[in-house]
Amino acid sequence: MASKPEFVQYIADQLTDAGEITYRKMFGEYGMYCDGKIFALVCDNQLFVKITEAGRQMSPDLETAPPYEGAKPYFLIEDVDNRTFLNEFVTATCRELPAPKPKKPKNSKKAKNPK
Repeated sequence: MASKPEFVQYIADQLTDAGEITYRKMFGEYGMYCDGKIFALVCDNQLFVKITEAGRQMSPDLETAPPYEGAKPYFLIEDVDNRTFLNEFVTATCRELPAPKPKKPKNSKKAKNPK
């Protein structure tokens, strides 16, 4: 079951205090970004946040699960209505994630040298 766009938008709206939240469709589900860093996936209308040490310290008993078959585990955030917790958790998580790699410039076509 694919995630509903309304659910993904709800998560983004819940996280307005964490930074600039964006998302994009990826393989039928969604990747979520905070200030350009991918920090979570939304799969089957569930929020999966990357596992970090900061996240473990904040919520040591938080359940982990893979967002899709064959994926490594993520934190499964079931209480998406707790706005304060979500913002604090995502802020701490994103602080620990590496900055996004700069995008490579698109190859420009070289003009052929006439002979």
